[in-house]
Amino acid sequence: MFPVNFLWGAATSAYQIEGDPLAAGAGASIWHQFAHQPGRIANGDTGDIACGHYRRWAEDVALMAELGLTAYRFSVAWGRVLPNGSGAVNQAGLDFYRRLIDALCERGITPMLTLYHWDLPQALQERGGWQHPDSPAWFADYAEVLIRAVDDRVPLWITLNEPWVVTVPGHLEGIHAPGLQNRAATPRVAHHLLLAHAAAVTVYRALGRHQIGLAVNLEPQFPASASAADQTAARRRDAFINRWFLDPLLLGSYPPELQEIFGADWPNFPANELARIHGIPDFIGVNYYSRGLVRADATEQTLGARRIKPQNAPCTTMGWEIYPAGLTETLLGLRERYGEVPLYITENGAAFIDADLQAGVINDAARVNYLETHLRAAQMALAQGVDLRGYFVWSLFDNFEWAEGYAQRFGMIHIDSHHGKRTFKRSAHWYREFIQRGGF
Repeated sequence: MFPVNFLWGAATSAYQIEGDPLAAGAGASIWHQFAHQPGRIANGDTGDIACGHYRRWAEDVALMAELGLTAYRFSVAWGRVLPNGSGAVNQAGLDFYRRLIDALCERGITPMLTLYHWDLPQALQERGGWQHPDSPAWFADYAEVLIRAVDDRVPLWITLNEPWVVTVPGHLEGIHAPGLQNRAATPRVAHHLLLAHAAAVTVYRALGRHQIGLAVNLEPQFPASASAADQTAARRRDAFINRWFLDPLLLGSYPPELQEIFGADWPNFPANELARIHGIPDFIGVNYYSRGLVRADATEQTLGARRIKPQNAPCTTMGWEIYPAGLTETLLGLRERYGEVPLYITENGAAFIDADLQAGVINDAARVNYLETHLRAAQMALAQGVDLRGYFVWSLFDNFEWAEGYAQRFGMIHIDSHHGKRTFKRSAHWYREFIQRGGF
């Protein structure tokens, strides 16, 4: 059974839904810059319009209430609040989030605020971005502005969303903003992100009155065979994806496999910086979508391993295997490795090709099945004593899905691309009834 005070939510991020990224004095982000570079995004899409949430936020909060959400996870666009990344506050941008938070509270919807969901101000990128040693201080100053402004109404704070994605697709593979392929810089970017998290937590513990944590993307890694090579490859990929950010945070040291992976490009990080990073957050946010089935592959330059698709396994349109048991395994594995840290499932969902609108409803039966099976997996972890406190569907809306543009649809609410009309899919109706029942 799910606890009575369990949070039932949905999640979004600023650049993916807001649109109007330069409105009312906002500064450009690295994603605004990246999306306008030819060939970067599928179909040449950008976040200029997205879901139009910046203009339609009041309508959207009403939809959240109709859906029955008890919590909403969103992110703040750093450049809306601090157009240059630091310095003068843009009051119009800050007021947008004040109004949104006030509306949520009036509807009885708990705000969960993410400070950073990948949209670094372009002005800071031009100063060196996350490679710059001052980047943790920039982030702490930004966090302080938000904490002082809205902590009285925001009980749950997330510093960074998926720092692994910022690090690897953004700085190693070059497929996300800022679009760099710099192997030597990659470990330092990750380290600065962790220092930024720690710096923001320090500020929060001095000024805030509620809870602050970190959201990480996790997927259990399984060897494709019993061979020693595949087992080694799976352990290496587990360190690279799952333990890179949690081990230094919760155990005080980086996984040794990372030095093996990066070789001479792995820095000797100072002990005092590792000590600053090491600290138990108030909670960990878990973003879970799939598992990794891993085969050794000497041609893969970074890991010597690659993820493969299991034969005949059901997959989403992103090509990700649908593996609900992995959510239970992930939640139990976190407790086993790191002890009793409160957990939220801060993202879980799937992209599918939805059916056409029929009688006012889009029948996304595959998404309903995905959510139902993963909620059963979450319930299994609860039954085994995991301290799980909430579940957030990714995503509330069909939105700008980063490098995939608008080609991949994760939402429970369809957004008409011409007029922005919002339509509940079957999954939204199902989730509303599920929330009303309080579970299965």
